[in-house]
Amino acid sequence: MIELAGVAKSFGALPALEGVDLTIRKGELFGLIGRNGAGKSTLFQLMLGLLVADAGRVQVDGECVGGPRFRAVKRRLGYLPENVVLYDNLTGLETLRFFARLKGADSAECAPLLDQVGLTAAAGRKVREYSKGMKQRLGFAQALLGDPALLFLDEPTNGLDPEGIREFYRTLKVRQEAGTTIVITSHILAEIQQRVDRLAILQGGRIRAVGSVPALRGEANLPLSMEVVAHSDDTEALAQALRREPFGKLTIHGRHIRFECPRDAKMTAIAALSPLAGRIADLQIQEPSLEDVFLGCTEVAA
Repeated sequence: MIELAGVAKSFGALPALEGVDLTIRKGELFGLIGRNGAGKSTLFQLMLGLLVADAGRVQVDGECVGGPRFRAVKRRLGYLPENVVLYDNLTGLETLRFFARLKGADSAECAPLLDQVGLTAAAGRKVREYSKGMKQRLGFAQALLGDPALLFLDEPTNGLDPEGIREFYRTLKVRQEAGTTIVITSHILAEIQQRVDRLAILQGGRIRAVGSVPALRGEANLPLSMEVVAHSDDTEALAQALRREPFGKLTIHGRHIRFECPRDAKMTAIAALSPLAGRIADLQIQEPSLEDVFLGCTEVAA
C-alpha cells in the first residue's frame, strides 16, 4: 500500500529524514514510534502529499505522491493530525458536514459517525463547548468520512479517557478487518504494543528497526524478567536455592524474588525451577516491553 525508497527531507540546514526505506502492506495496522523530532510527522506529511521529498520516491496505493493521478488517491485517505484544529463556532454535526463537502463524502455519514465516536448527545453543541477528548473524537470522526482505504492517525488518543481509548481501538479493528490500512503514531508505547501488526522505530530521521513486536524483541535480545513468589515461610530457603541455580542477581521484596534470564536460557531456567516447585507459590515471566525494546534500539544506535 505504501512504499518509500531513499526518501530525504530537510528544512533549511536541518535534516528531518535521511535515506528512509519503508514498505507498509495493505490491511496492516502499522506503528511509527520515535522521540520528539525523530521525523514521524514529516514522514506523515510526505505520505499525505502535504510535503515534497528532496530525494527518493514516495508511492501510495500504486501512485507516486505528487504525480498526476495522486489526487484520486488522496480522496481515499483519512488523516487525524496530532493537534486537532476545528471551527469553534460550528456544532459537531455542522463540522462533519463541512468536512464531508470538502472530501466529497456523503453527508448522510455524519450522524452515524458521531454516534460511532460517542458524540450523538453533543451533535448540536458548539465545538467551543467540547472538552479536549470530545474534540479528539470529532477529529477521528472527520478522518473516517468517506470510508478511507488508508488512515493516518498522529497521536490519536490524546485527551481520551480509558473507555474512549478502548472504543477507539475497537473501531480501528473493525476498519482493519474491512481492509483499511492504518498508520499510527503514539508516545504511549504500552498502548500500541499489543495492537500493531508491525512498527518502525525512527531516530534522527532514520529508521533504526522495522518488524513485529515479537521480532524486534528477538533482535534486541533483551533478558526476560522472572519472578517467583515463595510460600509464606520459605522465602529465605527458596532464595538460597535460587542463588545456586544459573540465575542472575536476585531482588527480594517480601515473598517476591525477582531475577533476569537471557532469552535463549528461558527453558533452562524453567527446568531449573522445577525441582523447587514445592517452595514456589507462583511464577511470572515478563517479556521486555515495547518501551524496553525502543530504548535499547535507540541507545545502541546513538
